[in-house]
Amino acid sequence: MSRRWDVIVIGGGPAGLAAAVAAADRGADVCLIERESRLGGILKQCIHDGFGTLRFGERLTGPEYAWRCETLVRERPITVMTDTFLNRLERREEGFRLRIVNRNGVRDIEAASLVAATGCRERTDRQVFIHGERPAGVLTAGQAQDLINMKGLLPGRKCVILGSGDIGLIMARRLTLEGAEVVGVYEINSEPSGLTRNIAQCLEDFDIPLHLNTTVSKIHGKKRIEGVTVGKVDKSGKPHNENGEFVPCDCLILSVGLIPENDLIAPLGADMDSDTGGPAADQNLETTIPGLFSCGNALQVYDLVDYVTESGAVAGEKAAESALNPVFRRAADDSFLNLEPGDGVAYAVPQRIRVPLKGDLSLFFRCRKSAEAAEVILEQGEHRVFGRKLMWPKPSEMIRVEIPSAGFPVEGESLTLRMAPIPERVRN
Repeated sequence: MSRRWDVIVIGGGPAGLAAAVAAADRGADVCLIERESRLGGILKQCIHDGFGTLRFGERLTGPEYAWRCETLVRERPITVMTDTFLNRLERREEGFRLRIVNRNGVRDIEAASLVAATGCRERTDRQVFIHGERPAGVLTAGQAQDLINMKGLLPGRKCVILGSGDIGLIMARRLTLEGAEVVGVYEINSEPSGLTRNIAQCLEDFDIPLHLNTTVSKIHGKKRIEGVTVGKVDKSGKPHNENGEFVPCDCLILSVGLIPENDLIAPLGADMDSDTGGPAADQNLETTIPGLFSCGNALQVYDLVDYVTESGAVAGEKAAESALNPVFRRAADDSFLNLEPGDGVAYAVPQRIRVPLKGDLSLFFRCRKSAEAAEVILEQGEHRVFGRKLMWPKPSEMIRVEIPSAGFPVEGESLTLRMAPIPERVRN
C-alpha cells in the first residue's frame, strides 16, 4: 500500500518551499521532495544580496532568503524528503502516483494534487552552436558561480562572458572581485538581456565593457581554451565572418538564457507554451491537467525571486483547495478564456483565464522591444477590457499588471494583450 498525501510538491527551491507552506496552511497533508541534500535550490550559491526586497522588505543574500523560506517549512508538519529522485510519474483517476528513489530504496507515493516547482536550467555551449572544440574552461554562469561560491575555486584568470543574462552579469562582478580579469561581456542582441540595475552595479561600476550586437563565433584550444573569436552580427544574428577578432582568454562563461525544467511532468501530457517553455496555466496556476499545478521558473523564467515565491504560494494554496474541496476540482463545463500575445508582447501568463474571476487578475508579460512610453491594452475583439500606460518597458524586465475583476468578460472570444507605442506629443 503506497503512502498518500493531499499535496506533493516536486522541488525544494523558493517556489517549492512557498507552495508547501501555503498548502499546509490550508490544512493539507503535504510532502516535499527534493533531489539535492539541502533545500533552497539555486539560492544556496547566490551569495550576493538584493533578494527579498518585495517579500521581506530588506536586501538579503540568496542563502539568507532560502533559510527564511526553509524555516517556515520546518515549523509546519510537512514531510520533507531530500536526496530523493523521481523515477516515474503517472496520472490516476484519484490523483497522481510517483515512484521515488532515495536512501530508503524505491517506493511509490500518491497525491490528490501535484505541484511542479522544478525550476529551470541553463542553455549550454551545445545549444548555441559555437564552432571549435570543447576544451576545459567553457562553463555556464551557474557552474562558474558554484565553483567560486560553493567550492572556493577560480575557473579562470582571464574571462570572456557570452550573453548579458543576470547570472552572467553578476558573475562578471564576482570574478573581478576575486582577482580575475573580465575582458568583456558580449551580447548578440541590440540591448542587454539582464536587469538594468545589474548592468549598472555589475558592469558600469567595475568598468567592464559590454559589446552589443556581438557574439562568440569560435572557440580556440583543445585541452584548455586559449581564446575566442568575437565579431559583430547582422540583423538575423549571424556573425560577419570578415570582422572577427581573436580575444585571448582561459575561460568562457555562457549566460545565454534559461529553460524551464519540465521533463518530469512531460509524460502527463499538459499543454505547453512554446514561448515561455512552461505549461499553459490559468490564474490558479493549474495546468490543463486537473490537479497539476506549476509555479516558479518551471512555469516561466522570472527575474525576481519574490515573484517566484509568490507563484509558489498561489500554486500551493490552490493545490490544497483542489485536494480538499471537490467543488474546486475542474468540471467539464468550466469556462475559460484564452489569452493570446498580440503586437509588441512576447508572451503572457496566465494563458488561460478561468471565469468568472474571483478577485483581480495578476498578469505577467514581457514586451518585444524597449520604448520610452507605451500602453498595454487587454482587449476582446473590439472591446477594450483594460489599459495602462507604461514608462520605459524593456524585454529584459518582466512587467506585472493587475486587471480588475469588475467588468471582466465571462464569455466570448479569446483575449489579446498588446503594446501600443505612445506618441511623444501625447505622453504627458
